[in-house]
Amino acid sequence: MSLSAESRLIVALDFPEQSPALALARQLDPRSCRVKVGKELYTRCGPSVVEGLHGLGFDVFLDLKFHDIPETVKKACRAASELGVWMLNVHALGGSRMMIAAREGVDSAARRPILIAVTILTSLGETDLVEIGLAGKAEDHVLRLATLAREAGLDGVVCSAREASLVRDRVGAEFLRVTPGIRPATASLDDQVRVMTPVQALAAGANYLVVGRPITHAADPARALASIVAEMV
Repeated sequence: MSLSAESRLIVALDFPEQSPALALARQLDPRSCRVKVGKELYTRCGPSVVEGLHGLGFDVFLDLKFHDIPETVKKACRAASELGVWMLNVHALGGSRMMIAAREGVDSAARRPILIAVTILTSLGETDLVEIGLAGKAEDHVLRLATLAREAGLDGVVCSAREASLVRDRVGAEFLRVTPGIRPATASLDDQVRVMTPVQALAAGANYLVVGRPITHAADPARALASIVAEMV
């Protein structure tokens, strides 16, 4: 898959209100990135924030991580698809039947979005995994869940950049790897644990990189975005 640096970068708009999210987006060039809308922003603002971002020319990744009974997830994915989003996701831990239902939901849409599954959250270290009953290495769980997602007909997974090459080699190069927890070398780790720089993530096999605070909290977001894009070339 051949992707430009600009089309690989997704800016996480993790804001509590629509106004600051759109204000930040207006400082960015939609030709230079895509944007992600997560749970807090969407719960507070609903479809209007997606519509506002579309109006500014952005492709939107709707990051709601659906995880429920299969029929509920199917209907939720269909509803999200009807918003015209570019990408959306579910939790792979919902199992094969749920992911198949999710795929059926997007397949019925007039404009089918990319459908991916979350494997193991990048905020979770091995101690956290043991605490919730997932003993063993994070990458083993990621590979198992990625395989399930591929078999269910999904387009890719969200995974740590540290597991991207493993997923590529095990599941196939055309199966997308979307990697959060990306931090430029000079940036704070914040609450992420399994992180990489943009260059490291691309070298490791990531297709799309999700970057939040290094851009959204920067004094000059447009400049921060340009710097990261340049680092990726």
